[in-house]
This record gives sequence, C-alpha cells and structure tokens, in this order.
Amino acid sequence: MLRLCGLLLGALCLQAAGPADHLNIDHVTVAGRDLAALRTRLFSIGIQSEYGGEHNNHATQMALVSFPDGSYLELIGAQLHPDPAALAKHYWAAAIQTNAGPCAFAVRATDIAGEVKRLQTAGVAVTTATKSGRDRPDHTHIEWESAPVGLEPNGMFFPFVIHDLTARTLRAMPKGKPTNTNFTGIAKVVIAVRDLPAAVARYQKAYGLPQPLEQNDNEMGARLAAFEGTPVILASALNGSGWLAKRLTRSGEGPCAFLLGGKQKGGTSHWFGRDISWFDQAKLGWRLGVQY
Repeated sequence: MLRLCGLLLGALCLQAAGPADHLNIDHVTVAGRDLAALRTRLFSIGIQSEYGGEHNNHATQMALVSFPDGSYLELIGAQLHPDPAALAKHYWAAAIQTNAGPCAFAVRATDIAGEVKRLQTAGVAVTTATKSGRDRPDHTHIEWESAPVGLEPNGMFFPFVIHDLTARTLRAMPKGKPTNTNFTGIAKVVIAVRDLPAAVARYQKAYGLPQPLEQNDNEMGARLAAFEGTPVILASALNGSGWLAKRLTRSGEGPCAFLLGGKQKGGTSHWFGRDISWFDQAKLGWRLGVQY
C-alpha cells in the first residue's frame, strides 16, 4: 500500500512539473579573449564582478556576478598561459577568440540523469553528463556535472544542463552572498536564430512549450518570440541590415543579449508588456538590458 501511494505521488509530481521547471536559469556566459578586459568593461557600467578561478581544462578562467535569485552572469576568457591545443578545441573557442560576448546559458537540474532521459525521450540530442571543476582563488575545489543539449556547441541553442557535486553556493556565490543586489537575477536570454518558426518548433518539442507570443523590435531589427513563463526569447532578423542580422553574420546563432530582472519601472523598449532598458553597448561591448 505504501509503495502504491509513493508511486501515485511520484506520478502526480511529474504531472505537476511544467515547462518552466526544466528552464530554471543557472547561469549565462559572456566570452572574450581577455577576462580582465571583460571585467573592466562590465565595471564601466556599474557592475562589479568577482574572480572565480581557472577551470581544470587548462584553457579558460572565469569571473562572475551572482544575484539574489541564485543565478549568475559568467565572464569567461582564456587563462593567462593556456594550453593552445586545449583552448583550440574548447566548445566556445570561436566565441572567445572573436570576443563574441553572450555565447551560452545553462539550466539547473536536481536530477540530471532524469532530465537527460526526458530529453532523449522527446527526441532531442543530449549526451550523458560529464564531470568538470575549478579551483577558486581561496583554493576551494568545486565540482559539477553537465550535459550538452542539441547539436550546436554547448549551450548555444538549447541550454546545457548542470548539477553540482559540491555545494552550489561554493560555485555561484564565492563570498557566500550575492555579488549584486541591485537586480533580482537573470530574467531573459535572447537567442539569435536564422529560422524563427523552425527554432520555435525545436523548443516546443524539447520542453513541451505552447505557441509563443511574437512582436517586432525595430531598433534591434528583430522579430521576437517569447515563451511565457520561461526565460527564453528567440529572435530572428527582420532584414539584412539591422543589428541582429549583423550579429548573426558575425557570431552565428546563439545567445545575443541577456536581460536582468529590475526592481524599478522604466525603459526605452517594450517587450511583451514589460519595459526594457539597455546599458551602454559602446562601453560594454555587448548587449545587456534590464526588464522591469
């Protein structure tokens, strides 16, 4: 009887899980050759970052800005003396070498094996999770496991899935508290795509999403498709001369902008009933905004 109740409870939990449960932002990634330069440019718009240490891949190092909701913005660049072969074969090598800026994102999973199986059942390409890690500047060693999703480089169309093997706060909050409390966290990931209907269909297949809301943003030169209740916004170029078309030509498909959650009203753009304001892109070198 107890076993039957447990099975029924498990089934109810599975039924209660919605698409948003599989798209809980862990972190977003901004790539460039020089990590110090990325940090300086972010500081120029008033956002301080913390150095997070070198990855154990002999190629990259990172800094981060963590937020109250537990999500964080990762800045990633080459180590000071990287292994050239390791750097060249890194899945974000092109983004790092071309100073692409936004390049990837990840979602949290409490059961990474279960999420891998769910995606496989949905017919989505996904690999078994593998372990990674890095040493923080205070010599604390942290580890996690992650699984790439989709056929594109890691996290550049679908988010990759990540699960901590050491305490997550050690990875996300090096000082035990958020780096920045002026914003609530990572609110939206804007993903540049060439074929909007095809991209929408792929997300619907992977996450069981309903039809998205759509609108144009003429300043970006983009047609936007937003899945309500998720952080995902897909964006295709309206024409061949706008900002998004140039971004697609330069960096290809993948995240092209991130939105932080704001605490006050304001903004110069209006997306899906929400105000959006943008930081100075000339100072920052990439597109970062705030959603109110």
